[in-house]
Amino acid sequence: METHAPHVHHSSEKKFSQYFYEFLMLFLAVFFGFMAEYFLEHQIEKEKEGQFIKSLVSDLKDDIKSLDRNIDFQKTGLLLMDSLLSVLTDPVLVFEKRDMIYYAARVGPRLGSLSTNTKTFDQLKNSGGFRLIRNGETADKIMTYYNQFPMIRLLENIFMDEFSQYKIIGSKIFDPMVLRKMEMENGTISRSANNPELRTYDKELLKELGFFILQINGSRRAILETEYDIKQSANGLITYLEKNYDME
Repeated sequence: METHAPHVHHSSEKKFSQYFYEFLMLFLAVFFGFMAEYFLEHQIEKEKEGQFIKSLVSDLKDDIKSLDRNIDFQKTGLLLMDSLLSVLTDPVLVFEKRDMIYYAARVGPRLGSLSTNTKTFDQLKNSGGFRLIRNGETADKIMTYYNQFPMIRLLENIFMDEFSQYKIIGSKIFDPMVLRKMEMENGTISRSANNPELRTYDKELLKELGFFILQINGSRRAILETEYDIKQSANGLITYLEKNYDME
C-alpha cells in the first residue's frame, strides 16, 4: 500500500501574511511620516505668510506717513508757485514784492521726492516669497499697489526736466548773492526783509519764467493726484489685509 506525503501550505501562507503585514506597516509609517512633514511644512509656510503680511502692513503705514508729509509739501509748493506767477504778471507787484518773489522762486520749485518703504515687497519678490501668499486675490492687490510707484517716478522726472529749464531762465533774473544770503545754517531758506532787486525786469523774460512755472505746477498737480490715489490704495490694502489675516 503506497503512502503519500501530505502537502503542507501553512508555513508559506504564514510567511506571505507576515510579509504583507510588514509591508503595510512600513507603508503606513512612510505615509504618516510624509503627511506629518507635509502638515509641518504647511504650518511653517502659513506662519511665514503671516509674518510677511504683518511686515507689509507696517511698510504700508510707513508709506502713508511719507505720503502725508509729501502731500503737504506739494500743496505748499503749489501755493507758492501760483502766488509767484500772479506777482510776475503784474509789473507793480514785481517792484513791491521782490522779497516774496525771491523766496517763492527759491522754495516753491522744491520737489520732495516720495520716499516709500518697499523692504517687505522686495523680499517677497526677490526671494520667491510670493509663493507663500496662497490667496491669489491678496497677491494681485499687493502687486497692484506697488505697480503705482513707477508713475510717480515718471512724473518726478518730468518735473525735474521742467525745473532745469526754469533754473536756466531764473539764472538771468535772480541775483545769486541774494539767494546765497537766504540760506540758513540749518538748511532752511529765510525770506529777505530788504526787498532786494532783480537782475532784470524784462517782461518777456518774466513771462518765460512764468511759462515754466505753469509747467512745473502742472506736473506737481499730477504728482499730487497720484499720491492721493496711492494713499487711498494703501489704506484700502491695509483694511483688506487686517480683515483677512490675523494681525495679533
